[in-house]
Amino acid sequence: MRPDTPAENVDHATEAARLERTAGLYPEDAETLLLRAAAHLELSGDRPAATTLYDRLLSSSAELANPALVRALKASNLWEYGHEAEARAIIEGIRSTAPRDPAPWVIAAEALESHDELEAAAETFTEGARLLIPGPSETPLPATHPLLHGRHRVRRMLALPHDDWDTLADTVHTGPVPLDELHDPKRVWSLGSDNPAELEAEISRLRAELGAYRAALSRPFPVAVLHWPAPELEELLTAYPTLSTEYPSHTEHLATIETSLRELAASGTPNLGIVTGTVPSYEAFAASEATSPTDPTLLPQYATTLAARGRAVAWPPGEGAGCWCGVGRPYQECHGGPEV
Repeated sequence: MRPDTPAENVDHATEAARLERTAGLYPEDAETLLLRAAAHLELSGDRPAATTLYDRLLSSSAELANPALVRALKASNLWEYGHEAEARAIIEGIRSTAPRDPAPWVIAAEALESHDELEAAAETFTEGARLLIPGPSETPLPATHPLLHGRHRVRRMLALPHDDWDTLADTVHTGPVPLDELHDPKRVWSLGSDNPAELEAEISRLRAELGAYRAALSRPFPVAVLHWPAPELEELLTAYPTLSTEYPSHTEHLATIETSLRELAASGTPNLGIVTGTVPSYEAFAASEATSPTDPTLLPQYATTLAARGRAVAWPPGEGAGCWCGVGRPYQECHGGPEV
């Protein structure tokens, strides 16, 4: 499916089948590809088939990058076609294991919210926020914003007063319409108003809300720069010595990555990331493109393909996170310092 294909023109069942076949060709990316396939099956209405894919991932011998996310998606899907008890049990299990990624918390809480379990949804959003955000006076990472926004929305529906976390949600919200207006439970009444001004205001709020949802659901792959760990780069240059013109040394390679990303950021390029290459993967990609691995123009194509398959890590790392180069030091004390 092309990225610009309108949603209404997508054959979800066909797209799911294509993604399943692709997962068979690239087992290292099976988790990302099968989750996308399951999403298409849900959209096609074949929820039992989607559950089968979630179970396939959870029972796989391969280690999952985010098993809590898979379980949360399975719970949300199960609840939609009558398996409420099992869904509740899975959600409670997620809460008890306290995953360190915001996505499972958001999905579990939204599943509760969509079935009018507002108190439980608010508790789940709050648990996730307290676990993953240092405090209501701290600047949260962008990935945690949906926790704050969801919590704010549910608390408004429960008519609870603003607290420090709600204030933080207001602070990180960047839309043209304030969260209090977007999450106002009384908004539904304005849709039946005879007042043109009220209707225009509600249309404006709905457009802002739709824009926020589109931003949340649109997960474009990053503009990615290719990173070779030292052992992989040594193996690459041993096998294909002509590529040494691209990589004079590993130290220079790492410095070039950071410099390139900083230049892209300064030019206003959004959504930057780093993908890590391996020689077998690169050779397989070259074979699929019917191109020699010695061709340097293949390297950026390989990076883009890895990013499109969900292999990119966002740059720059968050505050206190380890450096992308893998040496184990904090980013700010390594390549994130003033001098690269």
